[in-house]
Amino acid sequence: MNSTSNWTLTNVPDLTGKTIIVTGGNSGLGFHAVEAFASKNAQVIMASRNAQKAEQAKLQLLQLIPHAKIDVMKLDLTDLKSVKSFTVEFKQKYSQLHVLLNNAGIMMVPYSKTKDGLEMQLGTNHLGHFALTAQLMDIIKATPKSRIVNVSSMAHKAGVMDFSNLQYENGGYSPFKSYARSKLANLLFTYQLDSYLKVNNIDCIAVAAHPGVSDTHLFDHIAPKWVQSLLRPLMQLFIQPADMGALPEIRAAVDPQAQGADYYGPDGFNEMKGYPIKVQSNQLSHHKETSFELWKASEALTGVSY
Repeated sequence: MNSTSNWTLTNVPDLTGKTIIVTGGNSGLGFHAVEAFASKNAQVIMASRNAQKAEQAKLQLLQLIPHAKIDVMKLDLTDLKSVKSFTVEFKQKYSQLHVLLNNAGIMMVPYSKTKDGLEMQLGTNHLGHFALTAQLMDIIKATPKSRIVNVSSMAHKAGVMDFSNLQYENGGYSPFKSYARSKLANLLFTYQLDSYLKVNNIDCIAVAAHPGVSDTHLFDHIAPKWVQSLLRPLMQLFIQPADMGALPEIRAAVDPQAQGADYYGPDGFNEMKGYPIKVQSNQLSHHKETSFELWKASEALTGVSY
């Protein structure tokens, strides 16, 4: 692609009057998304598990963008009660929601469970966002041309859904297998959600994005720190800074040309780095029966329904 056609932050339209939630907005990709939206005059809700870290991130952004409208709100996706109280508080404060950016995520952590006993990676990356989206659906319906963006990963291609062992209740857990499954779940959810919105004539689209290989704290669990520092020069060849990694989800959230079920990722070799373009997810992510079964399982596990 020639440089004039690369999609960058200069392509972000004016967002005056728009209300946007970014989950995990205090660090990594989410931080850069909040920065991009706030710089274009949106009212941004920085939804974060750690309110103290979020307040520090907000101060940092206010130094860069003095006019930024950023509201820090506590949201712990590993606790369905916290998800519920966040949605109640949000609806007391706001009457519209133009973009819900389900950005927060964890990557390749050792086996553990959420407060509700859900497997941690599926619970955080998919089920928490599934419950959040459901409980915001009434305000999304009330907002014309609204948008829900789910953040997946290239790892979805290694994901396998096994509904007889969805949360590794019967063993077989590995940090990578679980992560890949959660990222496949993000896409299955996006495509099923988009068809739900169409069938119910809701003026909203569901889209997805992935950041390629981006330099964020997600990599903290992959290798010991000393190994990471040794590998860093090599990693720089195929890794991109977090602000570039955030561009696909930013584009998915604001590009006027985006359509339901679009998927954005980097334009470089193997989608590892580069500027955001429309990309294709794998065949399994489009499997209708699998997405329907995941939807039913997600409703049962979270106790929320659409």
